[in-house]
Amino acid sequence: MHLVYPVVIAAVLFSVGVYGVLARRNAILVLMSVELMLNAVNLNLVVFDMRWADRLHGGQVLTLFVIVLAAAEVGLGLALVLLIYRNRQTVDVDRLRTLHEDREEGARQ
Repeated sequence: MHLVYPVVIAAVLFSVGVYGVLARRNAILVLMSVELMLNAVNLNLVVFDMRWADRLHGGQVLTLFVIVLAAAEVGLGLALVLLIYRNRQTVDVDRLRTLHEDREEGARQ
């Protein structure tokens, strides 16, 4: 198997992920795009590990660490998105630019 095919697929996946992070306004879609980028990195790690064929399989071990990191990121990210939705009633990233509440809004509650 040629090394070029999986690397090109990983580059396309990573590019789609970068586009999703930069262009999307929904926080859940941004998290999905980050996951897509992590999967592209995993594909590269496994492909280069198969190509170099070392005895320790370092690429596959790093892939397992990235998968664990991605699972933690999903759990924490979705918890933050749910918390933001409960407080602001939106997950639109453009509306969440400020971290403070309006004083009139806080006084009404």
